[in-house]
Amino acid sequence: MANVQIEPVARTRRKLPQELNILSVLVGVALVFELLGWIFQGQSFLMNPQRLTIMILQVSVVGIIAVGVTQVIITGGIDLSSGSIVAMTAMVAMSFAQSSDYARAIYPALTDMPVIVPLAVGLGLGLLAGIINGSLIAITGIPPFIATLGMMVTARGIAKWYTKGQPISFPTESFAKIGSGAWPVAIFLLVAIIFHVALRYTRYGKFTYAIGANPQAARVSGINVQRHLITVYAIAGLLSGLAGIVTAARAETAQAGMGMMYELDAIAAAVIGGTSLSGGRGRIFGTVIGTMILGLMMSGFTFLRVDAYYQEIVKGLIIVAAVVADVYRQKARTKKA
Repeated sequence: MANVQIEPVARTRRKLPQELNILSVLVGVALVFELLGWIFQGQSFLMNPQRLTIMILQVSVVGIIAVGVTQVIITGGIDLSSGSIVAMTAMVAMSFAQSSDYARAIYPALTDMPVIVPLAVGLGLGLLAGIINGSLIAITGIPPFIATLGMMVTARGIAKWYTKGQPISFPTESFAKIGSGAWPVAIFLLVAIIFHVALRYTRYGKFTYAIGANPQAARVSGINVQRHLITVYAIAGLLSGLAGIVTAARAETAQAGMGMMYELDAIAAAVIGGTSLSGGRGRIFGTVIGTMILGLMMSGFTFLRVDAYYQEIVKGLIIVAAVVADVYRQKARTKKA
């Protein structure tokens, strides 16, 4: 009987989900700061619950924005207006949340209103800004960068004009509770869960990824690309409005300078979390981890007493590094295809 040689079956290595890789980065960053804390400060970075609580509270607002920005980037777009929408909605919502006991607002008639009123006004204003962004991009065809840049300038101008640059303070107790305690974190996690499910398990998510991967193919397959883009940008505006409400409630004041650079932090969180600036790829869970990495690094630098301008430099380098890594991933996928 002839000997028959059997070729060994090649074993295919299963790649770990990208989110696990990003999670390992989060753990690694935490351990690095823990080690540096003992070396330079003689104390633990991670074993301070108060510091970690403050960090999570600080990044929760950026995280809410980042959930909306992630969906925009998946479609192949960008949103530069998020921070300005935060300021605009914070100013307007706070004017409807005035307490008559302390109010010194320009609009004294808007005092002691039910909390649902400032909530509805703030969310509605953010939604309107997002619809305008989406309509400009989808209907006129102008680049998302230009459309949202225009909204960024306009919304910031409205925030300054609304009270002639004066801050608005003294909200009702029910409005202030929205930003108290762990509520900002709970709101962030709830938003993340809702849109994680929406992107992974609904037609909305399938359309979003399809448009980002190939808009022409999506259009040919029967997707109403214009309408869906307007929806995605409307959601991003709505979440920026929600972030503005939480910011104002947490600070118990609203100022026209609120939300400065929040849009870049949100984009950074999404990109660090694995969302591709080329569109068609990204997950909310990755964005949540990316938000935590960003917050952990800023908190760690503060703990080590690194000057603020060095923090901004490092943040910029992180964004560039994440984009470069994404470019190499795209090239690797293209070669395999």
